Amino acid sequence: MAVAGKLVQRIGVLGAGAWGTAVAKALADNGHEVTLWARETDIVDAINERHENPQFLPGVRLPDNLRASAEPLDAANGMEAIFLGVPSPYLLSSVKRILTSPDIMDGRALIAVLTKGFIETFRGPRLIVETLEDYLPGFYRDNLVYISGPSHAEEVSRGLMTGLAAASSNGRNAIRVRELLQSRSLLVFPSLDTVGVQVCGAVKNVVAIAFGMLDALKAESDRFGDNTESLLLAAGLNEIQTFGQALGATHPETFTSLAGVGDLDVTCRSVHGRNRRFGRDIVQKNALAPFKDAVDLVSRIGELGYLPEGAPASIFVRRIMEDKRIDMPICRGVHRILDRELSPSEFIEEYLGGLSGA
Repeated sequence: MAVAGKLVQRIGVLGAGAWGTAVAKALADNGHEVTLWARETDIVDAINERHENPQFLPGVRLPDNLRASAEPLDAANGMEAIFLGVPSPYLLSSVKRILTSPDIMDGRALIAVLTKGFIETFRGPRLIVETLEDYLPGFYRDNLVYISGPSHAEEVSRGLMTGLAAASSNGRNAIRVRELLQSRSLLVFPSLDTVGVQVCGAVKNVVAIAFGMLDALKAESDRFGDNTESLLLAAGLNEIQTFGQALGATHPETFTSLAGVGDLDVTCRSVHGRNRRFGRDIVQKNALAPFKDAVDLVSRIGELGYLPEGAPASIFVRRIMEDKRIDMPICRGVHRILDRELSPSEFIEEYLGGLSGA
């Protein structure tokens, strides 16, 4: 059923993880006809028959106007907008499967990106939008929309008030995405700082791993408390801004907005945060024990049972910061821990000692 004042459109969503499903539900709740692509046939069947994604978003009823398909082109052909929500390691291979869609070949479909992180290319690690621009037909350059913000899927799917940034070099496209997604519970704010919003969405996951480790260590030590966590969060935000400026972010206020400090805060503090959970698991469950280094961890990351995007991002961030000669001790420390070079307690002591000069 259409929402009053909204034009019903056909929209495809690639990626039926928690976030892709939550966005698909939000679009369908606004009255749009939504097709959600999932790799897993059991998820497709559950969505179409029981209106639920029991693996990634259990207990949330999905609207009747949201259907799932195991064929990616079903979420691209005839669509007026396509939202890409596939995790970063699999994004390009998934996009390759829809490039033959006439709506993409002719540039008719608006494309919005939900994926956070970086993509490895022959030129090294790059931000997602600029990588996709080289991959998609030329008229998508400066026309893609990147969506980010403090937005755990569990809360968005339940209709809890949430804010998002929709960033694009084409301001009209950012507004188009706002018109598709915005509702009483989902507020969307257009931005022109595509680089800055992407950096915030990617690097905050690395900081959140450090935050999770500190959170676990806090329970074991009389040295760390809430003040220490706020110290780490503030220092992490500084690193994100430094990184963003080095990569070409255009608006300093991006980092003090919901895309920056807002997303960092919820990712670090929320019980829903996978990267925070991973940091805690490293301390409390010795989660790194099966892996010899960061590369081994990322290549076998499915063994964790969940996907902390900050793990692959830490590798890319360290390579970029070394290439650009940026000092980012928190992100460097997280990568050293994942690379089995030092322990979380050694990192925290070393980092805090460096701040104090001790």
